Amino acid sequence: MISISLMPTDRACASLGRSLDRPRCHSCALLLLRLEAREGWIRSRGCCGSWPEHRSRRPYGFRWDTLCSRWCLITSHKLYSSVYDPNEKTFEKLLIANRGEIACRVIKTCKKMGIKTVAIHSDVDANAVHVKMADEAVCVGPAPTSKSYLNMDAIMEVIRKTRAQAVHPGYGFLSENKEFARRLASEGVTFIGPDTHAIQAMGDKIESKLLAKNAKVNTIPGFDGVVKDADEAVRIAREIGYPVMIKASAGGGGKGMRIAWDDEETREGFRFSSQEAASSFGDDRLLIEKFIDNPRHIEIQVLADKHGNALWLNERECSIQRRNQKVVEEAPSTFLDPETRKAMGEQAVALVKAVKYSSAGTVEFLVDSSKNFYFLEMNTRLQVEHPVTECITGLDLVQEMIRVAKGYPLRHKQADIPINGWAVECRVYAEDPYKSFGLPSIGKLSQYQEPLHVPNVRVDSGIQQGSDISIYYDPMISKLITYGSNRAEALKRMEEALDNYVIRGVAHNISLLREVIIHPRFVQGDISTKFLPEVYPDGFKGHKLTDLERRQLLATAASLYVAQQLRSQRFLGTPRIPIAKSKRSSWELSVHLGDGIYPVAVSKHGSSFFVEVDGMKLNVTSEWNLASPLLSVTIDGTQRTIQRISRNASGETSIQFLGTVYKLQILTKVAAELSKYMPEKAAEDTSSILRSPMPGTVVAVSVKPGDMVSEGQEICVIEAMKMQNSMIAAKTGKVKAVHCKAGDTVGEEDLLVELE
Repeated sequence: MISISLMPTDRACASLGRSLDRPRCHSCALLLLRLEAREGWIRSRGCCGSWPEHRSRRPYGFRWDTLCSRWCLITSHKLYSSVYDPNEKTFEKLLIANRGEIACRVIKTCKKMGIKTVAIHSDVDANAVHVKMADEAVCVGPAPTSKSYLNMDAIMEVIRKTRAQAVHPGYGFLSENKEFARRLASEGVTFIGPDTHAIQAMGDKIESKLLAKNAKVNTIPGFDGVVKDADEAVRIAREIGYPVMIKASAGGGGKGMRIAWDDEETREGFRFSSQEAASSFGDDRLLIEKFIDNPRHIEIQVLADKHGNALWLNERECSIQRRNQKVVEEAPSTFLDPETRKAMGEQAVALVKAVKYSSAGTVEFLVDSSKNFYFLEMNTRLQVEHPVTECITGLDLVQEMIRVAKGYPLRHKQADIPINGWAVECRVYAEDPYKSFGLPSIGKLSQYQEPLHVPNVRVDSGIQQGSDISIYYDPMISKLITYGSNRAEALKRMEEALDNYVIRGVAHNISLLREVIIHPRFVQGDISTKFLPEVYPDGFKGHKLTDLERRQLLATAASLYVAQQLRSQRFLGTPRIPIAKSKRSSWELSVHLGDGIYPVAVSKHGSSFFVEVDGMKLNVTSEWNLASPLLSVTIDGTQRTIQRISRNASGETSIQFLGTVYKLQILTKVAAELSKYMPEKAAEDTSSILRSPMPGTVVAVSVKPGDMVSEGQEICVIEAMKMQNSMIAAKTGKVKAVHCKAGDTVGEEDLLVELE
């Protein structure tokens, strides 16, 4: 039986009968209308029109024994209703050894399967969403991961106390820790994942590479052993030939990975990679292999049971990365042909069977321009990007993992696995994309609104308005997924979803995500792991406005300013004057945008504005709901969704337009004339000071007052969200003062070191 997840929506349920670019079956529509009558506001998406049979069964009065395998699972931030076979016995209580969005994701599936859940949390996560969603929640320690989410003793004690029968580890933390799986097995608790042998074999990059070779899987040339120290790393790198990739033997997620092009970078890479690996995985072992320049990162989702059955669930394209961490993923890939896809899938399954793997897992490959593919690693867990596979195959991977762990055989054959439509996932991070494509940002989410009103959108998150983004954990806010019958449709929906995503209180990477998905190279499928540095060699600067877009932004900002002025007018003892009833009809403004100053003339007609800018007249219309963070504006027939981020009494306003936040100053003609007499604050000389570019923890300080430093020399190391960053001197000089020491917690822009 294939399970169905239904989405809540504020749209009328009459839309059930309408087509979503492909036919619907009449009986499904009738079923869902009856469900709607019971639940009030449930809507389903994605039926391909071939569900053959329905039978009566509680709780909704319907049951289907055979459903179309092409069902697309499009879940919302919150699952409200689903179908699961109650005849399958499963676990009574399951503990999730994780936090955030993946903990919420697992809890949703457990709820539809009738499994009670236990959440663990650190003290700073006491009010987290996953804690509120679970049936039970227990604190396992203070904020640092080593004392909470990696604290096996504390977690084992919670398992005994709550009598949980199984544990789902999510991803990261203990998900690929063989000792944790062993301890669970020794206490008779089921680990929702592979056995310790598979974790050991595939979780260790060195051993997995040897096993892959024996299973006839294509592998990358490199050193098949543990690198002992920096000197040995240099010797091995020279033997392999530069460039090389230095990577942690345990773990993943881009942590503990460095590319080295010469001996100096190899020594530096060995130091940083081993430190990051120890911090993230408790294992500082490293390996070195040949770096394949300009490849694609394409991975195969696999699913296997304990009865010798294994499937490959098509591929995911994960080439858009920064610092070896994925940013945008999609399924399927534009690059693979059926023959290459089949070859990669069969090699992935061969590896799975060689290690007698059971559960969901991912075999990652690097693919060159000639479609030669090489085994990179296997992740013995659920991947962050698993939702795009769920969308195109119709499988709930968490449910499949639980079924396999309970001992059930797979319900599908390889021929049953479809590629139905296209799905795209953007990882929304709390980080500043203008700093090295994304340095972490911390703070409280003062306003948060997910774009669930956009059709076929799924948001996997573990936060809500008021949540804190701290320095202790990964800065990912959510995974934003859109689905379409084809790639163009999925990308268009993603563009709309990003425009309608409201996040306030922290910096975020929505501007970068939007620019990636609309870039001509990405749209054409011309991508590789070097996409970001190639497209933005000088760093990401935001959307570059065309002349027409600049005029549209100026016209929109001027209209918004006038609309606000009109609504702010009051007569004594009377309410605000509606825009349409105001007697004033024209305004002359001066708008500052970037380095330009633009005269703008605005005239009002009803609720519309006619704006003249750069000799062009534009018609701007909107409902002008200034209380909403989102504003739909039509400019000469072109609809744009904008967000007004902030404004103040001096006319300064920030507007999110086409994904990028633009700062403008809007003044009346008289105020603009007077503004030139205002003194300007002198810019700070940043060459003599070093400030922290991000919040984090000082790992090491390499200088003291009186030391001479050279331009580019390392001053200190800051660790943020498990990634270590070297802070260097901007010029040659003598150290005047050091304002930090190892172990200090610093905030963004905190002063670290001063030079004379």
